[in-house]
Amino acid sequence: MDLQSVKTVGILGLGTMGHGIAQVFAMAGFQVRCYDAEADVRDIVLDRIRDNLSRMVAAGIIANEVIEETLGRITVCADESAAVQSTEFVTEAVAEELQVKQDLLARIESDVSPDTILASNSSSFTITQSSVKMIRPERAVITHWFNPPHILPVVEVVPGEKTSEETTTTTSHLLRRIGKKVIRINKEIPGFLVNRVQTAMYREIWDLLDRGVASAEDIDEAICGSMGLRLAAVGPLKINDFAGIDIVMQTYKVLVSDMRGNDEVPATIERLAAAGHYGTKTGRGIYEYTAEAIREDYAKRDQRYLALVKLLCGEPSKMADGMSE
Repeated sequence: MDLQSVKTVGILGLGTMGHGIAQVFAMAGFQVRCYDAEADVRDIVLDRIRDNLSRMVAAGIIANEVIEETLGRITVCADESAAVQSTEFVTEAVAEELQVKQDLLARIESDVSPDTILASNSSSFTITQSSVKMIRPERAVITHWFNPPHILPVVEVVPGEKTSEETTTTTSHLLRRIGKKVIRINKEIPGFLVNRVQTAMYREIWDLLDRGVASAEDIDEAICGSMGLRLAAVGPLKINDFAGIDIVMQTYKVLVSDMRGNDEVPATIERLAAAGHYGTKTGRGIYEYTAEAIREDYAKRDQRYLALVKLLCGEPSKMADGMSE
């Protein structure tokens, strides 16, 4: 498919990721048709996007008039089929369950044109796995966005065993057109690049918490004020160059044998999950939250992310530039 042919995109799943993805496409001038199986999610999606946009106005990222312009390009559909009809590009951001993704991608094939690209926002499943029931898996590809997707600039693009080069290239160009930094993953592996690195780091962090090495508050503060800043500024491999590969090698030898290396779920995760404490979505996770605290924490998070992205990457996406290239 020619990039210039993409005028309307479909978004399936409007939760944590989907509503932000819909926002980015709409801000870039595309018509967006979207759907979520939960009626209450559909009912509030425009309000959630309006809140996101208002924070961007407050941060000086966009002009106030962009809010209504963006919302005017978004159509919330009452059923899945209507959301993908007459689209040239579809992104699914439904539950991270393989069977759900496989069934959805196979189901919507008959509702879209033969040239429509079908992208999956999976965090772990490969497109080879998710497209196994599709008739034309060559038009399926992973586009792995990061939360919050309307702020964080990187999107991983991961082709599968049967993904065509045209699909991969068009998808990459499309994402760049809406202001994203595209990272093409050359080898298809579960979790792709960033999530594998995150999971390795989190395994050690959870273990430190389980062992009582430091409190949750101190762990967060320590990482934010040290490696977090360095990673954001220069990236992990260049950090090693600055430190000196000789020092890195010696440190690795001393520490790696004492670090967690098994595949068991950390005790704290199991305990919290068993109790239904999932974080802000339930009001309790590592920390406890009131409804007001959640709103304040999300606003503070987005304010800091926007400031960091603006400082390190320039304006967060070319969101307000429309489709003029």
